[in-house]
Amino acid sequence: MSQPDRTPDATDRPAPSPAVTHRTVPSPAGRIHLVEQGTGPLVLLVHGFPESWYSWRHQLPALAAAGYRAAAIDVRGYGRSSRPVDVAAYRMLELVEDNAAVVHALGERNAVIVGHDWGATIAANSALVRPDVFRAVGLLSVPYAPRGGPRPSEIFARLGGDEEFYVSRFQEPGRAEAEIEPDVRGWLAGFYAAFSADTMPAPDAPDPHFAARGGTLRERFPDRRPDWLGPRDLDFYAGEFERTGMSGALNRYRNMDRDWADLTDFDGAPISQPSLFLGGSLDASTTWLADAVAAYPTTLPGLVFSQILDGCGHWIQQERPAEVSRILTDWLASLSA
Repeated sequence: MSQPDRTPDATDRPAPSPAVTHRTVPSPAGRIHLVEQGTGPLVLLVHGFPESWYSWRHQLPALAAAGYRAAAIDVRGYGRSSRPVDVAAYRMLELVEDNAAVVHALGERNAVIVGHDWGATIAANSALVRPDVFRAVGLLSVPYAPRGGPRPSEIFARLGGDEEFYVSRFQEPGRAEAEIEPDVRGWLAGFYAAFSADTMPAPDAPDPHFAARGGTLRERFPDRRPDWLGPRDLDFYAGEFERTGMSGALNRYRNMDRDWADLTDFDGAPISQPSLFLGGSLDASTTWLADAVAAYPTTLPGLVFSQILDGCGHWIQQERPAEVSRILTDWLASLSA
């Protein structure tokens, strides 16, 4: 029997995607800009260098669709967030308090925090220092390694032999800016390509983590764009840094010795909350710290999930957006199981 014609009602239409909202909230920095999508338990997403909230553009809708309130911030010094002039204002403890302030400004008592690159280190320390606010932590690309050992600047100065490690080059205010800011778009394109699986230099090529004495980092960058980085994506990143300059982002590197001193009370401390780690098999940030990953039974006793993605580079949530989003939503679901 044929069914009578009827006018489609709301139940016939696909559910609309949750709206994306930009806002700024007060923090010790002054203000933090964030982009949020969805409703449900709060998941705070923290980017690395040289990125922005935009590096989570694929995860925001995926987490929202899975029933979470996803909020991706511009870290202090980036994008539309405040950019203090004082270099010391970018120390780790300040960034931890920014994150806690965002959670409270969004009307929540606690959140899961997930970070990539520097954001992973910021997320780890947020969970370590403020366990009252951050109930679980996800780390992408950079493993958790507890505070300890010599001053970071002493370690980096010994790397590279006759060449200079990029972190050492970033220490002096103005020096890296002088290399990057005359052509922000070109420098960023090369930096992203240097650490992407499909464009990174061959293993026997000069390492782009280092520069020859008197040379530049850019001399070792590839001259083609990785597949994950479309022209509009590059335009967005370049536009942000052309507007703000690079100092706010680079000042994070200039506080590593301050962090080492500030976190003395946490020397060797484990993170006990439920945790996740994802790394790329072709990412030096993961492979150089293989010993830190091996130590997770001690340093991350609450580890729920850990995986190295084969053939993936450094920009993990942009190189493998669907896979990373699926793993994150599965892990988040396990936290309430």
